[in-house]
Amino acid sequence: MTSLKQKTILGVFIAAAVSGSALAATTTLKASHQFPGGRGDVRDEMVQIIAREAKAAGVELEIQVYPGASLFKPNEQWNALVIGQLDISSFPLDYASGKVRAFGATLMPGLVRSHDRAQRLNDSKFMKEIKAKIDKAGVIVLADAWLAGAVASKKGCIRSPADMKGLKIRSAGPTFAAMWQKAGASIVSIPSNEVYNALQTGVAEATDTSTGSFVSFRLYEQVKCITAPGDNALWFMYEPVLMSKKSFGKLNKRQQDVLVKAGKKAQDYFAKETKGLDDAMVKAFREHKVEVVTMTPAEYDAWLKVARESSYAEFAKEVPDGRQLIDAALSVK
Repeated sequence: MTSLKQKTILGVFIAAAVSGSALAATTTLKASHQFPGGRGDVRDEMVQIIAREAKAAGVELEIQVYPGASLFKPNEQWNALVIGQLDISSFPLDYASGKVRAFGATLMPGLVRSHDRAQRLNDSKFMKEIKAKIDKAGVIVLADAWLAGAVASKKGCIRSPADMKGLKIRSAGPTFAAMWQKAGASIVSIPSNEVYNALQTGVAEATDTSTGSFVSFRLYEQVKCITAPGDNALWFMYEPVLMSKKSFGKLNKRQQDVLVKAGKKAQDYFAKETKGLDDAMVKAFREHKVEVVTMTPAEYDAWLKVARESSYAEFAKEVPDGRQLIDAALSVK
């Protein structure tokens, strides 16, 4: 007959075995992005929401978030997702336009103009075509996000094309670079997390980036004037939370469902926060004595003319369905 002591020892071993198998069954995913962690950056928060929801769901799934480009460099993340080396990321889809040229349409001058229109774009034919290309490459979208952006300079305010002449500007992507060059600027190619140093050292004299990045990277310390989105936002960028299809396919159905639901929660959070990013940027820059201006409709139209002659024309020429993509986006009311 088994003694009480033996039963107790057996119980401890069984509990340890069960606990050990549960720990072994937990899947840990890696999420990478280039934005500051713990500073209230909404893109970091979107990824953190997904991580918290995954852990709280009790489906043996955890997500380790690596902010501040601490795991992968910004421009390495797309390839890492495609091959399954990285599980989850958030970055401007345009960063992958060197691999899939059509992605340049998601950072195209004058294609969005307002936050309301950005929300309507999410369910448009334009975005269905973009997401089909994302899927074909081996990546899926967990959460949509469109960020408005701005342009700022150490030299003075940028309102009209004439104000860009002779400036060394860091541009977020090739479509804006084409427009800035057409207006007489020279391009400095670096990711947003390197802009502060470039402005500080004189490598760049101006930059375009999202309103969120202007604040989280403290660019108000380096510029004299910023052109905020206002009612005529020339600059909008698609920056979704993405996941490797290879990584997603390795999860069980319960885990997949949790991530899809968590992605929707992150997207809803962003939709509520996005306009506030512009307001927060304006407030922060004014507090740091940076001049803040917005474009008039006439100034916006002047830039659009330059964009049609440069960004739009080059995109239509280089991308097989480029003209159709631009037309599909512009057709959204």
